[in-house]
Amino acid sequence: MKKNILKGVLFVGVGASIYGMLATFVKMAYNEGYTTSEVTTSQFLLGLVGLLTLNFIQTMTSKKALSSPSSKEIKQLMLAGTSLGGTSLFYYLAVQYINVSIAIVLLMQSVWFSVVVESFITKKLPNSRKVVSVVIVLIGTILATNIINEKIEIDWHGVFWGLMAAGSYTLTMFTSNTIANHLPVLRKSLVMLSGGAIIVFIFLFFAQIGPFYFDNLQSFYLNFTDNTTHIHSFNYSILWTYGFVLALFGTIIPPILFNIGFPNAGLGLGSIVSSLELPVSVTIAYMVLGENVFLTQWLGIALILFAIVLMNLPSKKEYVLAEVS
Repeated sequence: MKKNILKGVLFVGVGASIYGMLATFVKMAYNEGYTTSEVTTSQFLLGLVGLLTLNFIQTMTSKKALSSPSSKEIKQLMLAGTSLGGTSLFYYLAVQYINVSIAIVLLMQSVWFSVVVESFITKKLPNSRKVVSVVIVLIGTILATNIINEKIEIDWHGVFWGLMAAGSYTLTMFTSNTIANHLPVLRKSLVMLSGGAIIVFIFLFFAQIGPFYFDNLQSFYLNFTDNTTHIHSFNYSILWTYGFVLALFGTIIPPILFNIGFPNAGLGLGSIVSSLELPVSVTIAYMVLGENVFLTQWLGIALILFAIVLMNLPSKKEYVLAEVS
């Protein structure tokens, strides 16, 4: 039993750490002139190819017949997958305007977003421990984003997209854990990723290649912004420069590791370990991109991590029941 828990913790920890590196690669791609559309499209396109390949290998090598989704489940999973595409789009848009170390903190607002959503779904007020955890997260966020420092200017476009990413990520967590859980991990991931890819491809058309090839679309687009730097043909070099890394680190490896790790580690412990994504993301951004991270920001990050641990630790009653069983 303990061996399985340790295995689960290891898989979840590695998956979270890999996820934490993702935004740094996105920032590097931006620095080389690639657009949000190109970054997300390459990630989802190559992610689909990778998951199709893995599904084919699993089908060919499996000794027993694998469950297939019904048409209803395909629709549900693809609809749920749209939030997956939204999370990537919003998060990468945020990284355009603000530092990775701040964007990841905004993404982690999904911690208290999920508490609010859960209370609406169950029609029950959150317990006192969750309320305290939410307050700690908010205090930690104020420190971690460094908005109390008057010398630091934060682009509020980035804050908006970061919070949108957190909302979309919250939706992804709730839907992915409740729909078609009987399916093999790879098949479920493939269908959900297909839904996300549709959103990404639509964004690519309306934000980049559509306005480039069609004057009417460009005129419509210019009603909302005068920024035309990203209106050009698709730069296919993104596929081999950053696409493979983004697909592996964003859409293939972490979801597989999480789906293996969470059942063994348990949801509570798994959620605590998955919060490794936050310090890893900030540390990598500091080391690779040279982003400034102040002591107050590290304190804020520590508070957010503490709140996540507090929220997911079992109560005395749950602990006793676990010991008895």
